[in-house]
Amino acid sequence: MDTITIADLEAFCHVGVTEAERAQPQRLLITLQLTHDFAAAQTSDNLADTIDYVQLVQRVLQFGHSRQWALIETLAADLATMILEEFGPRSVAVEVKKFVIPQARYVSVRLARRKDAQGRPVPVD
Repeated sequence: MDTITIADLEAFCHVGVTEAERAQPQRLLITLQLTHDFAAAQTSDNLADTIDYVQLVQRVLQFGHSRQWALIETLAADLATMILEEFGPRSVAVEVKKFVIPQARYVSVRLARRKDAQGRPVPVD
């Protein structure tokens, strides 16, 4: 399967369990992997036949500023749902890295989703 990867996109989001933690945006690194069939784009050489990753990045950054999350798990799931609905990949994997534990480089959550027959996001097996 063909894949688009955006690695370690720097985003600033209001995320954290406590109100104090959510008060200021926190630096996160977000990695996205989208599976998509590139056959039409390879034939046409036309951006309209693939996923526009510049628009995707802009949308992810805007989405990160749109609300607050207590958990990076929820942020990752919400991002996956938005990407499936708005950009139409076959599947998407989202990893969110947060820098809150001084003894560790980061804490991360990774999940992968696809749409089921009813169009609902479900975990990728």
